Amino acid sequence: MTAYRTPLGMSPYKVVFGKACHLPMEIEHYVYWVVKGCNMTFAEAGIERKLLLQELEEICVEAYENSKIYKEKFKRFYDSRIFRKEFHIGKKVLLFNSHLKLISSKL
Repeated sequence: MTAYRTPLGMSPYKVVFGKACHLPMEIEHYVYWVVKGCNMTFAEAGIERKLLLQELEEICVEAYENSKIYKEKFKRFYDSRIFRKEFHIGKKVLLFNSHLKLISSKL
């Protein structure tokens, strides 16, 4: 039985899936050095991350409020463009009886 030989520098995982395999320990080690490069401890990095998440949440809330304000303004503008119909006694109008369904399209 012969063993499969991979090209130089390629693991069997990379041969099969076409990308490098990063084990959890490697990722944790990489994160440690990134945090170390920023001159922060893990506690400071955690606090910084919480502040960034809180800021992101505030931005989302502000965007939601701005969207709500925009929709209200657009509704007011649209409603102002609709012509109001006034009906008086004795005026002829089209009666739509939904039970008869004589007209298939919308009025």
